[in-house]
Amino acid sequence: MHFLVLSVNYAYIYTFLTNSTMTDKSIILCRYRPLKQLLTFDVFDDGFNGWMEIMPNFCNGPDFEQSPSILSKDQWMPMMLSTSTYRYPGSHGSMSGQYSLKVSTRPVANRYEMMPAPGSMAHGIKRISFVRPDVHYLQFETWFAYTAEQDKCDNGGELPGLHENSIRAFGFGFDLQHGGNRYHCGTRYLNSVNGKLVKKWQFAYPWAKDDREWAYDTEGDWCRKGVDPYWFGKRFPDGRHQAFLDVPDGHQELCYNETDCKINWQYFRLLLDVKDWKYVEMQCQDRTFDLGGQPIHPSVPYHRIDGLMNPLCWVENDTNRRSFLYLDSVIVSQE
Repeated sequence: MHFLVLSVNYAYIYTFLTNSTMTDKSIILCRYRPLKQLLTFDVFDDGFNGWMEIMPNFCNGPDFEQSPSILSKDQWMPMMLSTSTYRYPGSHGSMSGQYSLKVSTRPVANRYEMMPAPGSMAHGIKRISFVRPDVHYLQFETWFAYTAEQDKCDNGGELPGLHENSIRAFGFGFDLQHGGNRYHCGTRYLNSVNGKLVKKWQFAYPWAKDDREWAYDTEGDWCRKGVDPYWFGKRFPDGRHQAFLDVPDGHQELCYNETDCKINWQYFRLLLDVKDWKYVEMQCQDRTFDLGGQPIHPSVPYHRIDGLMNPLCWVENDTNRRSFLYLDSVIVSQE
């Protein structure tokens, strides 16, 4: 049985749209299935809407140095508004206009079972906060596309100019702190492991035994088990990762298209129970996955971030080639 949310507050949506300066937002909204209250409705043809890259914490002396960690964030690329321009077709544009939010990596990678290379991941985040004490459900929706850089042909293979297996993973979710705990929850599409296409969905859940193992056997790192699962947690050559578990029946063939310079916009939705802290369901394209009430892991809270509600996305390389994740628009809603 899939959980269906049908009680949309259309009066609220009508008021939101008629007060909007974007006359086409009603058309864009028809592509989504929001809950009763819209928190954000970000169309990136309008601008960044508060989305930016994740940066280091510049809190240390003597001159605003980064906090010490095994993780280096200073190689992560900034977000950009992109017309999706490629070698052969020129500008692709977005689904809803000219510009989408582009999340891009640097052309570096380590093997899957190693700690990710600095710059091999990129993250986009929007920083907001909880607004209602009685919220039960929280939902992230987006229309997205992904591709690898069409830089050069590889040596050998049936299609040396097609680089689908250069993209290791991408995902969507939240960084939350509420009720005395911090929660990192989301799902990722594990596309390729050391060049072998896998194409399956996983949900964030830490299964490392302690903080030390979570930080690649590093003693005293700032991170705590369950926090920042995108890059922490040991990985293994068979595709396991101490930060994620497989979605049941989670294999899915997404539409990558026949060449890296053609992108297809695809729908994603993740529904969470933030009252009982459980995964409810996720949808990609025309498939809905029942997440069976899997628990969302509580982590130790951090100082000064009570009420944190940060929607986020990320993409990661599997080879020394840049990977691109595009978001046409994003809706975060609750009820």
